[in-house]
Amino acid sequence: MRGYTNSSEIRMYAAFVLILLPTAALCYKGQLSLGTIGPISLIVILFAILAGSLAEIPFAKIRSRKPEQLFKYAPILEDIYSVPIVKELPIGKQRVFDTTLTINLGGAIIPALTILYLLLTQPNNTALEIMLIVIVAVTLLSEMMGGVGTIIHEYIGIIALPFALIVEPENAASIMFIAGVGGILIGNAISVAFFNKERTGSAFISIGGAGSFRSIYVTTIIATLISYFVA
Repeated sequence: MRGYTNSSEIRMYAAFVLILLPTAALCYKGQLSLGTIGPISLIVILFAILAGSLAEIPFAKIRSRKPEQLFKYAPILEDIYSVPIVKELPIGKQRVFDTTLTINLGGAIIPALTILYLLLTQPNNTALEIMLIVIVAVTLLSEMMGGVGTIIHEYIGIIALPFALIVEPENAASIMFIAGVGGILIGNAISVAFFNKERTGSAFISIGGAGSFRSIYVTTIIATLISYFVA
């Protein structure tokens, strides 16, 4: 993500890899699935999402404001969110960023294609209805952080789980994935489209990347593991 790796980012990837190893073993034994996606395809998708998170695809350019306090707090924010804010500060004019909007390969494109496949092979209106709840939650609770982009809480996708267990417990895993991840992605896109560009901004703003990837991957992992109990 944005060509930058610090100790926080390394720890995040290390934690996800440690989770993936036993998850891969469960998939190999055929004990995990996600709707019409079988165990082997599922583990390939999980690894592809993690590896693909390193790739950002630019799709638009805008102008956004550099918050005054960003010059003071850039090093701290850089450590917390694992983005090279200090290096990116000179991009654009003195008080305005030349902002590049990007979409993350692993955090947005691969999950979106997976959701589309699930909806085409096993249509589920319940998942779409619950997705609307997640979209509203993400849109209301996300925050545009100067120099970073949209910040989405890591566990917000779990909102979809209790609704799925109430309405369709036998399909809770796929519903949580479709509604949770889909809701995060759409909410993320809405936040990016309508944030106040005159108030704050960033050199790069990503859909599915910095600030939102963790929430997407945590939701995906939990949905995958839930399938062990409800399949």
